[in-house]
Amino acid sequence: MSNPSPAAATSLQWFGWTEVGKVRPHNEDSFVALRFDAREVQRLGKFGAAPLTSHDFAFAVCDGMGGAKAGEYASKIAVEKITTLLPRSFQQKASGLESGFSDVLTELFTQVHKALAYLGQSYDECQGMETTMSLGWFTPGWMYFGHVGDSRIYFLSKRDGTLKQLTHDDTYVGWLFRTGQINEREARTHPRRSVLQKSLGGNNQFVDPQVGAVGCEPGDVFLLCSDGLVDGLYDHHLLDVLNAPLVEGFNPAQKLVAESVANSGRDNTTALVIRVG
Repeated sequence: MSNPSPAAATSLQWFGWTEVGKVRPHNEDSFVALRFDAREVQRLGKFGAAPLTSHDFAFAVCDGMGGAKAGEYASKIAVEKITTLLPRSFQQKASGLESGFSDVLTELFTQVHKALAYLGQSYDECQGMETTMSLGWFTPGWMYFGHVGDSRIYFLSKRDGTLKQLTHDDTYVGWLFRTGQINEREARTHPRRSVLQKSLGGNNQFVDPQVGAVGCEPGDVFLLCSDGLVDGLYDHHLLDVLNAPLVEGFNPAQKLVAESVANSGRDNTTALVIRVG
């Protein structure tokens, strides 16, 4: 866990975009932006800005899998469960999240997993439904995150300008890359790059999400994305777009998705960019 920053983060600006790509018939990706407190939750649009003083914010990207349209259902159900569970989690945070944020996020992921597993066992059209989920929860000074699958959360630090992948890809190829046995180019072309070892739903019995926290300050940037985005872009391309000046009408998430689809487009492609103000 990083230390909280001395400069207080007082606002957020976010941008989201998703495209089906060139090959898939349906978009099985879903993303959500939420503002919430202990009483209510509000779904936000694809882009916007708001103060971080009276409410918390959450952003999530889910990449569904399954036969027929089960993957599309899975990612949307995960988003809906996040929307209903977060106000309850806010109440727990108010009574001391710093000592137990991992328990709160683990429970949220467990509830999403149980809902998907139950539907998959109960309805033929939902058999085999699974989803990845990468979620970032923003409070003043902190970003808490939870993750399962091969969607990703990146952190671009204002202090040193480095782009760091916070989440671990739950794949064998991801493990090879993290342990230095293959490089980024080899990981991108490996034949087993999309074979998941962990997801929500399906036949997985237990959920063990990766959870963590990052102290954030004005100027920091976070990127949440599905694996389709990085299929078409290397990390240095991500950095170029995230560092680009924000002129009026520029949506960095849309720019990232468009460039990735142009370069590859084999998968659904989704990006959420959050700038700390």
